[in-house]
Amino acid sequence: MALVGVVLLVSNAPAARPSPTLPAQIPTAERARLQEVADAASVSARAAGEPFLARPEVFEFLLDHPEFATHVTRALRLARYRIWRTPEGLWLDDGWGAVGQFSVVYSAGGTRVMYARGHYQPGFLPNIHGQAVVVIEYDAQPSADHKSLISTAVTGFVKLDSHFLAVAGRLASAVATAKAEKEAQRLVKVFARASRAIDDNPAHVHEKVRQRQDVPSGDLEEFRRLLHLP
Repeated sequence: MALVGVVLLVSNAPAARPSPTLPAQIPTAERARLQEVADAASVSARAAGEPFLARPEVFEFLLDHPEFATHVTRALRLARYRIWRTPEGLWLDDGWGAVGQFSVVYSAGGTRVMYARGHYQPGFLPNIHGQAVVVIEYDAQPSADHKSLISTAVTGFVKLDSHFLAVAGRLASAVATAKAEKEAQRLVKVFARASRAIDDNPAHVHEKVRQRQDVPSGDLEEFRRLLHLP
């Protein structure tokens, strides 16, 4: 969702785009819907991060519990992302003006696919509405002390509802692409920094998260067990 704002950076040269890489295992109807968003994306970007050491079960727990994960990153002051659950599903506020509903539509070893629909609030301009598909890919190579060397990559596709802005997005320059890639890189860095903080002092991280309001109690207890805390 944070990638929506890059359409405001436009010039004359076309921007390079990553190719959609949606897993074939996604049910046909759902995959077709996501593929349509990716194929018609106004803005897209891909970023890979430096490998980092972490316990894979903890890393995957955070991937599969996004609401809880944002409690961790906010407790550690690593990101402004906020995710909360309502009867309609999960909602996201990226802290920079992008708000919307999203869901994890595919989860399997090495890949997560998320879909979001929402709007970006640029302040002095009208709201920009759109859809996004985010693909998180990772590889975990076993290392010492029950940890793995984890390599991650994030690919994002944003399709705008406005025809005018969609055309502007397709004309986005290398400057706009660089902005989108920066947002993806920021997310990859958050993964790494949160994992390192948990690994360095799991009890401290757990306590900081426990002190937050509205933390899902079941997720907090499962997190405690994963960290082998008393």
